[in-house]
Amino acid sequence: MQTQHHISDRPMYSDFPEGMETALFGLGCFWGAERLFWETEGVYVTSVGYAGGARNNPTYEQVCSGATGHAEVVQVVFDPANISYEALLKVFFESHDPTQGNRQGNDIGTQYRSAIYTYSNEQMQTALAAKARYNEAYAQAGRSLITTEIKAAPDYYPAEDYHQQYLAKNPAGYCGIGGTGVVCPIPARAS
Repeated sequence: MQTQHHISDRPMYSDFPEGMETALFGLGCFWGAERLFWETEGVYVTSVGYAGGARNNPTYEQVCSGATGHAEVVQVVFDPANISYEALLKVFFESHDPTQGNRQGNDIGTQYRSAIYTYSNEQMQTALAAKARYNEAYAQAGRSLITTEIKAAPDYYPAEDYHQQYLAKNPAGYCGIGGTGVVCPIPARAS
């Protein structure tokens, strides 16, 4: 199993510097989603995998069959001193269409659903508040309501090695990631 990030050569699953936090997002095909986050300032390391389903250690083929219930996800390890969880949510909500249900563009199936899996009560509350803000912005733009699933983080199963940092290894590879043009400012923090 690949344990070092193809771009940064940092460990992908353990031995993170003290103070790092983890986020877990599903926003369609994980190849493009991972690139969005590894290119985001303050992100320490990324990996792709499967979460939210019923089968332990699923394979890509099993997830694509729709039988496992898993979503394709990107795990983001970030330094909260350099980027806030709110800023990661902004990348999340503005880089895909969170209103499409079990699809993103031409990618159709439960594995492509929009999902935020949280690792703390604070992340949960922040994600719910962000979803509410974006729902207001979508309503003002005359668009459908957001279907993003927000739940406590389930088990995360890393995807096969060839999926990790796929678009760095295959620069001409498919990327279906694209936003809707609906944006929201990050709320000011109380001092």
